[in-house]
Amino acid sequence: MSTVNLIESFGEFKDLKNIDRVTMMGILEDVFRGVVKRRFGDEANVDIIINPDKGDLEIWLNRVIVEDGMSEDDNLEIELAEARKIEPDFEVGEEVSQEVKIADFGRRNILSLKQNLQSRIMELEKDHLYKKYADRVGEIITGEVYQIWKRETLVLDDEGNELILPKDQQIKTDFFKKGDSVRAVVWKVDMYNNSPKVILSRTAPEFLAKLFEQEVPEVADGLITIKRIVREPGERAKVAVESYDDRIDPVGACVGMKGSRIHGIVRELRNENIDVINFTSNEQLLIQRALSPAKVGEIKLDQEHKRAEVYMKPDQVALAIGKGGHNIKLAGRLSGFDIDVYRETDEVTDDVSLDEFSDEIDQWIIDEFKKIGFDTARSVLDVPAEDLVKRTDLEEETINEVLRVLRAELEG
Repeated sequence: MSTVNLIESFGEFKDLKNIDRVTMMGILEDVFRGVVKRRFGDEANVDIIINPDKGDLEIWLNRVIVEDGMSEDDNLEIELAEARKIEPDFEVGEEVSQEVKIADFGRRNILSLKQNLQSRIMELEKDHLYKKYADRVGEIITGEVYQIWKRETLVLDDEGNELILPKDQQIKTDFFKKGDSVRAVVWKVDMYNNSPKVILSRTAPEFLAKLFEQEVPEVADGLITIKRIVREPGERAKVAVESYDDRIDPVGACVGMKGSRIHGIVRELRNENIDVINFTSNEQLLIQRALSPAKVGEIKLDQEHKRAEVYMKPDQVALAIGKGGHNIKLAGRLSGFDIDVYRETDEVTDDVSLDEFSDEIDQWIIDEFKKIGFDTARSVLDVPAEDLVKRTDLEEETINEVLRVLRAELEG
């Protein structure tokens, strides 16, 4: 049996995706040396020469020449008469090198050698795959769909490594066919039967966060921080962002001019609706923003049980709840409160638009109230003064003055 047949050609080993040449040569030498020791003993003087470029591997047994009849170990010594058959001018004490053919090892040793070689290479590849992806958990990778099963999809990376995209980690409207390019986040790396299994996800919040990093330079540079993300994959997502630079509008930067930045993300997520809101540590204001696009009236918080009672006009309730209840569910997860929505039943007919008070209240103050969904006098008066202070950027003194003006008009 030839060397080339035994190791199934060096060309194959050179093409192995994760093993460099030096490591490969070390494995080959180590495996062959183990077989040589079993064949000739631990003390045998053997040279193993590997030429991966040509696909050559040579094994040379070196023995010392002794007088005829004086050899004690044929694996270490060779008698003079035998040595002179190789080279007539050999003398006692010199060293003879003879090439050992693979076939001389015997069928059992050759089979063991092949198995050891394959086992060592597989272990190296497993170790490389685990280390590579354990360090990349949370990163986006692009792969090619190779095979589709009922419960998972097999994806190949650019090195041909096999990655798994489970069905429950796919967006419900995802539809792949063999050869498609797919983007996903490395979700976790598990070990099954001593083999690494790389699990991908397109539904994890981390996937959306990384898409923002790719599409929004300010997020990638750290000028805008993503504080919280909640998702109903394929339906709706809410992203709370914050900027430490007052010159940067975090929501505007994430959405982009005419939605240019957010559109790419929405397409990748199969038209998932994405609400980007300004993060705030003010819990009432965060709940109000999280319930967007609905306009909120009064909010009552129960801090002990983490519940929020939100009151709004009847025509806003459906917006707050959203299709399939996704909007209110996500708002609750984003804010950390269980949210209950109530309709405001006291209909008032003597209400007045805030714009009617522009001669007594500065327009920028009116705009502050409009930002939080209050555009009439009654909607402002229905909320306690301390709540208005919390939910706007206005001073308490300014709030009290506004309330005085509004009451004078409606109650005077």
